[in-house]
Amino acid sequence: MNKIRLWIVEDDLDWLRGLSAFINKESDMEVVWSSSKPEEVRQALREGVQQSTPADVVLMDIMLEGRPEGVLLAEEAAIATGAKVIMLTSMEEKDLIFRSFQAGAIDYQIKSDFESLPEAIRSAYRSQSPINAAVADNMREEFRRLKQLEREFEVKKLGDMITPSELQLLDLIDQGYTQPQIADKLVVSIRTVKNHVNHILKKLNLSGSREAANKAKEMGLFHRKNDEDSTR
Repeated sequence: MNKIRLWIVEDDLDWLRGLSAFINKESDMEVVWSSSKPEEVRQALREGVQQSTPADVVLMDIMLEGRPEGVLLAEEAAIATGAKVIMLTSMEEKDLIFRSFQAGAIDYQIKSDFESLPEAIRSAYRSQSPINAAVADNMREEFRRLKQLEREFEVKKLGDMITPSELQLLDLIDQGYTQPQIADKLVVSIRTVKNHVNHILKKLNLSGSREAANKAKEMGLFHRKNDEDSTR
């Protein structure tokens, strides 16, 4: 039976020795290489250590020498070795969790729960790593945050494209006013209304005024306009 070959990158030497001894007690896995220094890891990768001492799974401490250097090393190690990378940490830092997965890690383990590491290693080796509940919650929260930032950017982008008079026009369209009714209400010609509508559709790359009004409404621009009006 072939053993799962592991690399460990950990800057706490006592933890590194203890973790290596703990993992080597498992009959189906073996620590074949370890390091406590980021530059030593990079040098070893440049010199081709992955050829002479290949890894199936890499355990990577996220904080190395007081910095989240493990995030960068995770990507470098994954690319160079083709191994599955599991991040190790003493804290649940949402941003670092997200960055670790972006870098190519497939799992994230808290050091205090080291007894679950052997099964996490086996799952990673089989490409069946389940994301633990805490990590999944943090990732979902981060995705929600990014989605909100994306929406805020789109709202600002749309708001910057449309003038207050154009937004007023879209608001009236959303309320069900026809173009002649809008012309009467705004005391302008029907031609002026049509020109405004065509200008809006060209800006937004849309085909109909109702579609443009719906887009502005979905983005909350009418609500924002009313809020601004109420503060005057």
